[in-house]
Amino acid sequence: MSPKPIKIAASILAADFTRLGEEIKKAEQGGADIIHVDVMDGRFVPNMTVGPAIVKAISGVTHLPVDVHLMVEDPMWFIRELEGADIDMMSVHPEATGRLDRTLERIRGTGAKAGVAVNPSTPLEAIECPLSQMDYILAMTVRPGFGGQTFLQSVLPKIEEARRRFRSAGLESEIEVDGGISPQTAPLAVRAGADILVAGTAIFGTKDVSASISELRESTTREARQT
Repeated sequence: MSPKPIKIAASILAADFTRLGEEIKKAEQGGADIIHVDVMDGRFVPNMTVGPAIVKAISGVTHLPVDVHLMVEDPMWFIRELEGADIDMMSVHPEATGRLDRTLERIRGTGAKAGVAVNPSTPLEAIECPLSQMDYILAMTVRPGFGGQTFLQSVLPKIEEARRRFRSAGLESEIEVDGGISPQTAPLAVRAGADILVAGTAIFGTKDVSASISELRESTTREARQT
């Protein structure tokens, strides 16, 4: 079988917000597969980024799937505000909601895939939700809240375990990995079981977005898992 292609999600957290539309177009034209948007409320994590209006604007300027990572205390409010927007993926942290199953169901009601975001310190056992209710897991390989952090290799066994659990359950759910992704760390994440790699600084923090995406993708080629 041919290797399963790895998807590259360009995180706008590292983009130039004074010309965000242009930056998104660069990523799109440079070969990114997904546009990743971190929504932070300054309470769940000690940083604040964009709100629903900006997320909707982003979805209107790209042809790529839009992936929203909610790092907020009240995810239901944000989910309601994003109804009607062209969002393809949306993930929430289990610590932010008392009923994760209902939150995931609400996300699916908007037409988006529903994901569970897992902090480095959060064990998979803490996710009080059947695997079948998750379309994907977002494994954080840095502490959430800020870009430009160092990849935490200690999370790799958790990614491997998530992959084993999905396979054992006969599920095709994807694993997205976010944090410190570079041409050096991307192969590690892919070897552990990643399907989607989120990269910000490694893409927008370089002089040539297209070349950076190509380099990142090439670094995963040798590690691409067989389907």
